Amino acid sequence: MSSSHALKMRLAPWALLSVSAAWGMAFVVMKDAIQRQSVNNFLFTRFLFAVLVMITLKPHIIKKFDRDLLLRASSAGIFLGLGYIFQTLGLARTGAAITGFVTGLYIVFTPLLAYFFLKERLTRLIWGCVFLATIGLGLLSIHGFSVGVGEMLVLASAFFFAAHIIALGKWSNGRDVYAMTIVQLAMCALLAGLASIPDGYSAPPDSGVWAVVAFTAVVCTAIAFVIQTWSQAHMTTTKVAVILTMEVVFAAIFAVIFGGERLTLQATLGGVMVLTSMLIIVLKEN
Repeated sequence: MSSSHALKMRLAPWALLSVSAAWGMAFVVMKDAIQRQSVNNFLFTRFLFAVLVMITLKPHIIKKFDRDLLLRASSAGIFLGLGYIFQTLGLARTGAAITGFVTGLYIVFTPLLAYFFLKERLTRLIWGCVFLATIGLGLLSIHGFSVGVGEMLVLASAFFFAAHIIALGKWSNGRDVYAMTIVQLAMCALLAGLASIPDGYSAPPDSGVWAVVAFTAVVCTAIAFVIQTWSQAHMTTTKVAVILTMEVVFAAIFAVIFGGERLTLQATLGGVMVLTSMLIIVLKEN
């Protein structure tokens, strides 16, 4: 292993951790915006804005769009877009806390899919970390639980998010990261746009919502997915899934700092469990 590759393998988990932080912040900044614009309209605007920004900054990247990259990246984008859409449909039918927990179950789906499709080895350490993180997510998010249509829709989103992680794990290595990200986000915009058709499209209603669109499009979408795509070329898909569960922890931290919310003992314990599982699998699993 070259020193350059070894350095990338050490940096990838921490780069991906920054993605979790950005997504955790997105929960806080999007809370009000989504109440003033329909979710599918917001997602369409966000993903389209991200694509336009990325192409504007690097217009020659279009030359990288060969048949192989378009096929792989658009397929991964379908999984990602369906994940967001099913999550949104479920959120409309159940509580945000339950949605957060059920979405987090992609950490369980990911090693299973990795085992069947990527032939990744499932060690006891991996399963222990998956179990610990799952319990932690439950403590962070669950306050009573019932199974209904909403929960099943969100469960479907967790499966698609796991499939997206697996797809990147299989296809990101050796392909242009920036180009792959643009194609994935374009597919997300297309799917969100199609989901908006029944009720029609309306632009963000004011400058405040536009500001949230800009922040989530650039920081939480364009930059975040470039980092995720790059990181997954240098680490296993199960490590990726465990690190991304930190999104829930960061969301709780930012809600306390910027949203004036208070953490209960249960939520604090859950956050510690998720953080512990992430650190163990990153530092100990080879």
